[in-house]
Amino acid sequence: MAIVAAVFGHNHLGNNPKSTDPVPAEVRGAARPVDGDSMFVGRDEVRLKGIDAPEGRQTCTRDGRDWDCGHAARDALRRLIGNDVVVCRGVERDKHGRVLGYCTAGGRDLNAGMVASGMAVAYGGYNREEAEARAQKRGLWGSDFKSPRDWRHERGIGL
Repeated sequence: MAIVAAVFGHNHLGNNPKSTDPVPAEVRGAARPVDGDSMFVGRDEVRLKGIDAPEGRQTCTRDGRDWDCGHAARDALRRLIGNDVVVCRGVERDKHGRVLGYCTAGGRDLNAGMVASGMAVAYGGYNREEAEARAQKRGLWGSDFKSPRDWRHERGIGL
């Protein structure tokens, strides 16, 4: 059972934190990105606060062709983390029980970095980073895409 928990995270074993559970002040460890704005850090699932990235199955259109922007966002977060330990300052839990936080890896701000790369949109912060990414047509801004929030809503995901 411990091996299953280590591989899949505690959320897959029925030990789901609730939105009312205490928020850890800090979450630290090796990270495994789930998508462009969430990851497992050690045993905790963390959602990067103030940003929204495409979902894993989401596609966008670039140069007239489908582009797997959801997986591209996850891969961008993976590259931004590199082999560094991730440190997150937890601020609250979302409705799914995930820790919402501001995270760094090797001193790099992951939340701001994802928006600056154009692989996530600003969602309550990071407006300067988004404006620069948009002006340079980085990441999503060089494609036709539906906002991740609208994409989820159309499919009844995360409601």
